[in-house]
Amino acid sequence: MTSYDSTRNIRPDGRVAPLMNRAVAGLASRGISLFGSRILSVRGRKSGEWRNTPVNVLDHDGQRYLVAPRGHTQWVRNLRASGEGLLRVGRRTETFGAVEMTDADKPEVLRAYLRRWKFEVGVFFDGIGADASDETLLSIAPGYPVFRIHTV
Repeated sequence: MTSYDSTRNIRPDGRVAPLMNRAVAGLASRGISLFGSRILSVRGRKSGEWRNTPVNVLDHDGQRYLVAPRGHTQWVRNLRASGEGLLRVGRRTETFGAVEMTDADKPEVLRAYLRRWKFEVGVFFDGIGADASDETLLSIAPGYPVFRIHTV
């Protein structure tokens, strides 16, 4: 099994990932959400400029979450620094606050995320699925930032 830590950051490779991100973002900007997709906007921690990326918002047990399947990416670092952002689909924009979850609290959310989107993000989980044990999900938790989000 792969070792996971707080430096895990899988950058998009090749041409497929950027094309898919543009396609999902383009649909979301026109008001079409694929399986909960939104455009996440977060201010850059150094530049202060708004940065956009498509994300999947997970609704689970009455709470909402953002999970970073690629690890500690730039949007994760920016959200940690700002603690807030915008989620957009079409003309609807929602301002939200975010609290990062501890690794111990992630397994249930990671399981729900994989149950919902493994077809899309499974490649980033090295064969680990929703049926994995709590122990396995806890072992990979450091490599997958999770934020509980709330409307402000």
